Parts: sequence; structure tokens; C-alpha cells
Amino acid sequence: MGSGKSTVGRHLAGLLRCPFIDSDAEIVARTGADIPWIFDVEGEAGFRRREIAVLQDLAQHPQAVIATGGGAVVSEENRTLMARTGVVVYLDVSVDQQMKRTGSGEGRPLLQCGDRKETLARLMAERSPLYSALADVTVSGGSGNARKVAKQIQAQLVERDLLL
Repeated sequence: MGSGKSTVGRHLAGLLRCPFIDSDAEIVARTGADIPWIFDVEGEAGFRRREIAVLQDLAQHPQAVIATGGGAVVSEENRTLMARTGVVVYLDVSVDQQMKRTGSGEGRPLLQCGDRKETLARLMAERSPLYSALADVTVSGGSGNARKVAKQIQAQLVERDLLL
């Protein structure tokens, strides 16, 4: 959350000359409801079920840069799918950077209860090991310059012969 997945993803897709797809935006488009509403009505479990279904569909897409929601990695089914069908990039940022980028937390259901910094730290502790284990490429997303980060990712993809 707040790592720059969507912004960096758009720049990376431009560099790679392929489509960019944001899985959260796809969920909103398919349901006609925003993510906070889905969380309110269906809870996190309902949202995660929708996320799994959308990622299964998106994985069938020919070459594209797909930005997943920050919590997609929590599902073992999603991790297996991502490892099997794509190249996984982990944009690593600090909790302090997430605090700055997520602002008041408005529109981010997981940040609506309790202390935001504490919540972000807990989520980071849960998710970072999963992303680290899954990632083909890890890049610091903390520079604030999305174009620069996208170029670093592209360079690593080329260096590691991970481009399709």
C-alpha cells in the first residue's frame, strides 16, 4: 500500500510497450462499486474473493504489466498464480514512506481503524516476507521518481533475461 505500484506500473508498461492493468481498478469496473463500499458490504474476505477471481482472469492476458492490490500476496492461490504466470516485481518502501503516500488513509479500508502507522507496520510485517520470497525482482520504490523506478525495473528484467 502506497508503494507506487500503479504509477510505476504505468511507466513500466510504457517502457515495455505493453498494456497496463490495475487489478483494483478492474474490480471497481466489474462491480460498479468502489473498494471501500465492497469492504463495507462484503468485508475483507469478500473483497479478497473478488481479487482472486480478477487475478485469475488477468493472468490469461497476453503480456501486460499488472498492478495488484497490496494484499493480493496474502492469498496462497494468488502467489501460486503470480509465480506460475508472470514475473513478480516487489516495490519495497518503508512504513514512513507509506505514511506519507497514503495521506489520511481515506479510500483505504484497512487504514480506517486504529493507528495508521501501527496498521501499516503490521501489514508490512505480514506481507514483506511473502513478497520477498515471491519476487523475481525487488526494487526500492522509495525514491519518489516513478520513471526512475520503472527504468530500474526494466534494467533488472533485461539483465536477468526475464522479458518475454
